[in-house]
Amino acid sequence: MKTIIDDRSRLLKLASKCLKYFLIVIFGFAIAYLMSLCFGLLHIATILLPLVGSWLWRVGILLLCLLAIAVISESLR
Repeated sequence: MKTIIDDRSRLLKLASKCLKYFLIVIFGFAIAYLMSLCFGLLHIATILLPLVGSWLWRVGILLLCLLAIAVISESLR
């Protein structure tokens, strides 16, 4: 009889760790945007916002796919 100490798979651990850091990055960008509003550097923020926004959408969709694969693989296990 085989005992399983850690029942979560590596893929699920990776997906949850990536989600954690992704949300921390989004929170950091939100704080940086608010700080640029407070200090009157809105023109720099408006230049960088479309670039950062497009990368965040792409990484978010990739992370969503990774989470879906992890959930499906865990349910099949």
